[in-house]
Amino acid sequence: MLPGVSTHVFLSQRLHPGLLDALERGGARTIELFAARHHFDYTDRSAIREFATWFNDTGVGATLHQPIYTREQSENWSRHVSPTLSLIDPEKGRRIEAMDEVKRALDVAELIPVSSVTLHLGLKDDPWDERAIENSLTAIEHIKAFAQPLGVKVLLENLQNDVTTPEHLLAILNIGHFDNVGITLDVGHAHLSQSGLEHAVELLRTRIHEMHVHDNHGVRDEHLWPGSGSIDWELFQRLAAKLPAEVPGILEIAYDLEESTDAVITKARQCFANQARMQDRLQESGQERVED
Repeated sequence: MLPGVSTHVFLSQRLHPGLLDALERGGARTIELFAARHHFDYTDRSAIREFATWFNDTGVGATLHQPIYTREQSENWSRHVSPTLSLIDPEKGRRIEAMDEVKRALDVAELIPVSSVTLHLGLKDDPWDERAIENSLTAIEHIKAFAQPLGVKVLLENLQNDVTTPEHLLAILNIGHFDNVGITLDVGHAHLSQSGLEHAVELLRTRIHEMHVHDNHGVRDEHLWPGSGSIDWELFQRLAAKLPAEVPGILEIAYDLEESTDAVITKARQCFANQARMQDRLQESGQERVED
């Protein structure tokens, strides 16, 4: 699993190359650009050119997280703003608005070497029904047609709703014959689900192209640093070892206004070091079983 970090950890700040430098110093070999206009303004072509230069010069990989805030929300963003941008909104006008905003964000791939975009099918607690299925198929087909010429792979994330359970994500992919669409498995969301992390990985394993890595206490979606909640990280490492080595494991951590950039660098390094130690132990125990 490739070490990665999402710029979500700096969501309250305007993104600039210095913050990308910090994530690279923390050990990130892939960086997820979290598309929110107040943070990463994907409509600012001058800034996009600067970011493109940074990624091309450093060789760090780039992925993209779709916008989850409307333009108005982004312009008036605060930590109390809840996402309302939905690709499967019951109202057609809002669905079109969401798809147009995602396409605006995807335009950055003309300059920044973005390999994939993670999509949200709906909002928290959205139900699974015929309308959700139809709207999901339409959104995926529309965005996939826009993303593919840019060389961007479309990925669907498991959320806290009935539309994106592992079973329903597979159903959507199969119904739409979306052979080239993958999954971003969110570890924290899977931990909060009734079926759990192991079930999600086993069911979606052949489709997983990215992982969002964060912790929680099993009650709410906290986006904590790994080891700060109740997720079994040794189990996670055993499951991650079944995936291709090139799958990015993106630390998607909630921003903390009191956490300095240096603290983010230190914590990221610690997380990657802990993951490496657990992986070494798994490999050693596997070798010992083979020798026995």
